[in-house]
Amino acid sequence: GNREAALPTAAALELFQNWIVIHDDIEDSSELRRGKPALHQEHGIALAINAGDALAGRMWEMLLTNQHKLGETVALKLFRLFLDMLHRTTSGQHIELSWVENSRWDLAEEDYLNMCRNKTAYYTCVAPAIAGAIIAGHDEYSNGKMENFGLDLGVAFQIRDDILNLIGDESKYGKEIMGDLFEGKRTVMVIHCLQNASPADRDEFIEIMSRPREGKTLDEARRIMELFKEYKSIDYARGLSKHLSRKAKNTFQELEFPGPRQAVEDLRILIDYMVDRDY
Repeated sequence: GNREAALPTAAALELFQNWIVIHDDIEDSSELRRGKPALHQEHGIALAINAGDALAGRMWEMLLTNQHKLGETVALKLFRLFLDMLHRTTSGQHIELSWVENSRWDLAEEDYLNMCRNKTAYYTCVAPAIAGAIIAGHDEYSNGKMENFGLDLGVAFQIRDDILNLIGDESKYGKEIMGDLFEGKRTVMVIHCLQNASPADRDEFIEIMSRPREGKTLDEARRIMELFKEYKSIDYARGLSKHLSRKAKNTFQELEFPGPRQAVEDLRILIDYMVDRDY
């Protein structure tokens, strides 16, 4: 297809990803992003929020250029896709933030998966894939198998990110190692560990993880890591990520793409990279 025609939407997706993580870092009190202090740590919360808002405005502005490049009908479809992506992402973020705010620990794996499908998978995988289909004039790919492919791959990607947050190389990963523990994130490892731990270990786990960031010590974070290893929660997460990746691959194989075979092969390589990456 015409790559030039896809550039405004590709740029808008990148702008979305950037402004949404600026706000996400503030909401999570994160310290690092891409190996450097998060924007609000470097310049303060007020300026970081304003920068995120400015990027959001540029995103919508970029999408409007599709009227001239792709026509009103396609531009409107893409605009609605971005609105849906924003609604889903903020819905998933609300779910995750409310777990911390309301001290929720009685979560099932499906709760985590549902949160990830909305917060991460839709903007990481589903919306970009559907946007490409719309631009290429193949709206028949904009739901069903394409969405299932993106949801499974996006959740596998997020689980891999959660694992790297615990055991990754900070110089490659670019974010604070064990930051999720200090932030009290409810990851699939947390849910698995709580479901399998002894009552005493479960109580200790919740007592440590329920404290705010400033109330946790590095030794206590390491204690949580010991419990993850004891109950094989990280191994379980690896297996789940691989399982979802295989599901995504199988769905991908069922899709019939009209484009060049090399482009399809590049996408297959990308699927493996997203769940095998070490950063």
